Amino acid sequence: MYLRHEIGKIGEDISANYLENLGYNIIERNFVATQGEIDIIAKDGNEIVFIEVKTRTSVQYGQPIEAVNELKQKHLISTAKYYLYCKHLENEFVRFDVIEVFFYKEKYKINHIKQIIE
Repeated sequence: MYLRHEIGKIGEDISANYLENLGYNIIERNFVATQGEIDIIAKDGNEIVFIEVKTRTSVQYGQPIEAVNELKQKHLISTAKYYLYCKHLENEFVRFDVIEVFFYKEKYKINHIKQIIE
């Protein structure tokens, strides 16, 4: 496994623990469809939350949220629609979040951005 994939996996694990500590129920991780992948699917109250995790060790190439561009958002929406269809959850309230995980010298910081897609 490449180092960036390992860092991404660690960021997803940290994010899942963070969400569980906030009371979210993790439904699924790394849901894959032909339309794309969703890192974490969780339940927050009455909402199903589709979460994209972006982990970085520096901002040399920009902020992590910048990687969730218009094309990535389209893939997230399409994959989420497919998930909702497969699980018969089309009438549920949904939300799209991004969690940025910043690593620096064995420490990390989390930035949780809620409702990135209106």
